[in-house]
Amino acid sequence: MIEREQPEEANPAWRRNLFVCFAGSFTTIVSMTLLLPYLPLYVRELGVTNAAAVVQWSGIAYGATFFTAALTAPLWGALGDRYGRKSMLIRASLGMAVAMSLIGLAQNVWQLVGLRLLTGLLGGYSSGSIVLVAAQTPKARAAWALGVLSAGIMAGSVVGPLLGGVAPELIGIRPTFLVAGAIIFCAFLATAFLLKEDRRRTVSPSLTATEPRASAWSNVGHKGRVAALLLTAMLLMFATMSIEPIITVYVSALAHGSTAIASTAGVVMAAGALGTILSAPRLGKLADRIGHAPVICVCLLASAVLLALQATAVNNLELGILRFLMGLCLGGLLPAITASIRHTVARASVGQILGYSISAQYVGQVAGPAVGGFIGGHLGMPAVFLCTSSVLVIGALLTWRTREPATAGAAATLNP
Repeated sequence: MIEREQPEEANPAWRRNLFVCFAGSFTTIVSMTLLLPYLPLYVRELGVTNAAAVVQWSGIAYGATFFTAALTAPLWGALGDRYGRKSMLIRASLGMAVAMSLIGLAQNVWQLVGLRLLTGLLGGYSSGSIVLVAAQTPKARAAWALGVLSAGIMAGSVVGPLLGGVAPELIGIRPTFLVAGAIIFCAFLATAFLLKEDRRRTVSPSLTATEPRASAWSNVGHKGRVAALLLTAMLLMFATMSIEPIITVYVSALAHGSTAIASTAGVVMAAGALGTILSAPRLGKLADRIGHAPVICVCLLASAVLLALQATAVNNLELGILRFLMGLCLGGLLPAITASIRHTVARASVGQILGYSISAQYVGQVAGPAVGGFIGGHLGMPAVFLCTSSVLVIGALLTWRTREPATAGAAATLNP
């Protein structure tokens, strides 16, 4: 039997919780992405000398965290539904602080991979923040709050590699991991002492540690709509990440003899991230006002058009502008998708279903680069843009076909 939701009362501390989650997600993402520029150097320092093996082990170590994180995201979401989501953030921040510090003490590449697996197993602060903010924020402000949080996460993913490019030269590779662990520990302290969770809005009174419970999926009243949202989240990350393996090569092809390929590629990548940071809160606010499905569909279709245009770019300036515009469109997608799930799923199951959404995104992050690299190698780089453009169109069609009947996100109700 689907639980009827009680009238919603806002958590008075939801704004402070948003600030804590924003700061914690930013610092943890910065710390987690610090290693990207120097990961191959660390692999070489751990005794791998063959150039091909360095690349292979770097890829394995990088993907290991996403692998275990995808497997455990629904579990942490379900435990958050039952025991509270603040406890999940405390667990994630403390676990990530310990694991990140231990990575700096690794003695061989096997230990590095094992500790990266452990990081994904214990981590998930930013994804846990998304669940907490979605559950604790008033429904009428949910997409806006999630947009703000998304901007912080994206900003961390931009700042982290930039700092990682200079930190090892200043303090060394191994001390950089210890500093990263210390930064995450600060996020742990802020979460433990500043975040105020309203357990009435987090844990359903019908769920106790000893009572049996139905599966989260059985509590979903609109399974087709939620399944479409989960698939759209996966397709979005798939399309976004499929471009990553070829962007530097594509920039090189458009450079016409220029030697500053790496820096130009970095600017092009940052242009998309900047667009996302600028638009996420604004598009989230718009979704709260006019409804999630229209924002999701329009942003997906606009991104599809911009991706197709990138296949015909004649220079890197044009490519950078198109990437920035696409970033503006992408900024509102994940917040609107998450808020739509929040509106559709009963409170008792929202954490676990959002955990499925996060797992779906990880699947897209892992599969996207692999498929994009394969298509680019066999069909050419423009084909990657065109194929990913068609993926976004499919996501828009799925979302529109299963959209909620309400005309505004704020008017949507949970399962009756």
